[in-house]
Amino acid sequence: MDCKECKNKDAKSTLDIGRGCEFCRCGGEVSASPCSGCFKLHAYDWLEGMPEVFPDDIFEVRFKNTRKSYYRNVNGLPLKRGDIVAVEASPGHDIGIVSLTGDMVARQMKRVGFNPQNGEFKKIYRKAKPYDIEKWQEAIGLEHETMIRSRQIAASLNLNMKIGDVEYQGDKIKAIFYYIADERVDFRELIKVFAEQFRIRVEMKQIGARQEAGRIGGLGACGRELCCASWISNFVSVTTNSARHQEISLNPQKLAGQCGKLKCCLVYELDTYLDARKDFPRVNQPLQTIEGDYFLVKSDILERTMWFATDPGSQANLVALPVERVRELVSVGDVISLRERSREQAAFKALREGTGVVTPKWLTFDAQNLTGTVAAMPAREDIDCPIEEHLIVELYSR
Repeated sequence: MDCKECKNKDAKSTLDIGRGCEFCRCGGEVSASPCSGCFKLHAYDWLEGMPEVFPDDIFEVRFKNTRKSYYRNVNGLPLKRGDIVAVEASPGHDIGIVSLTGDMVARQMKRVGFNPQNGEFKKIYRKAKPYDIEKWQEAIGLEHETMIRSRQIAASLNLNMKIGDVEYQGDKIKAIFYYIADERVDFRELIKVFAEQFRIRVEMKQIGARQEAGRIGGLGACGRELCCASWISNFVSVTTNSARHQEISLNPQKLAGQCGKLKCCLVYELDTYLDARKDFPRVNQPLQTIEGDYFLVKSDILERTMWFATDPGSQANLVALPVERVRELVSVGDVISLRERSREQAAFKALREGTGVVTPKWLTFDAQNLTGTVAAMPAREDIDCPIEEHLIVELYSR
């Protein structure tokens, strides 16, 4: 594949850096660009070409997996996205890739809640030199072997934990060990063994089951690559209420993802369902009809339809009603009133004066305020006008 900037087929480097990028030696310098399918590591600068307001000396630099931080370009280096830089670390220095510049950095800092200590950023020392990149490659080459050995050491110490990944610092004097544990682990002895075995400074960082699933990768039930492995970097809380609001069956085997937790995709359309449910009536009691009581069995939120049946435990003989129709139905205790513009009509004036039609016995009438309260649900014999019930059932069953 050609280099995107210089269109040189020979510019692509074969560096085995393992950071999800393709590397190009344009102009003698090595730069990086996200490889195809590397959506989690890629950040699209949609403000590119716009006038910048945020100071242009702050850059976002990313490292292995989703670890990112923000650094100040104290030396005024001409940096762009994809440049490999040496940055300040504690102790020593680290090697990372510039992922964002300009105003996008400010927006990203606000989104993740980044707040530098004492208002000071760590420094970008220089663009990575060939010696830096060579040492960086050597450090990355040690990561897999170190992870395997660290797992063996943790097992020999009978620690209830799993070493999920190892990330070496660019100068090989420090490594981060990512681990998973269900309970608190005392790894003070483990750190001593690691420091003696690998001759490095050790930092332990705990990750969750979702981060581990994203690191391993795989395919979801939808047939696509796992969201946590392709583009999700910030996880939100997912509860079974998300499934209830969307009328999804609470089957643990179907709701759980590869990590054993509830699937992240349960919240993707949750807001749409919550908005659609706002005007759905609460049906806590069965609908009382001439043919008997009808119980709410299920609701189709997007179709705005509610399904009722005579048996709450069965879905036979279902009757579908639009939400608007269900809201029109009255129940015992409901107060029925008139619109202001209808109060001056002759028929309602006669009701107020007591010369109008006699109200039915299931309705308590307040002549002064022209309101009625449903005292009881009417029986079939209380309705004196001719009604063909089968036509009503047929209409709302369509």
